[in-house]
Amino acid sequence: MLVSIEVPEYDVERGLTFEWDDGFVIEVDVSGTEVVVSANRAGLVSLARHLLVLAQDGVPSGHHVHLTADQEIESPVDLVLERRDAVLGG
Repeated sequence: MLVSIEVPEYDVERGLTFEWDDGFVIEVDVSGTEVVVSANRAGLVSLARHLLVLAQDGVPSGHHVHLTADQEIESPVDLVLERRDAVLGG
């Protein structure tokens, strides 16, 4: 299956641009040691687009999108998606 998705191009002067699909619903639940991200199709495509925006060449490490609880997402907590080019873990 091939899926095409339009991704706003990163511009150093404008910064990051994030677009949402109409009707998106995203929920985040934290329970013990698990974080569950649930979304409808529009929400999943929007999250995929956000991650692809961050993955573009030229986007500096540390840039992120901050999804605010009870605004962009249904959640008691915020969700931050961040690009980090340094080795993660350990």
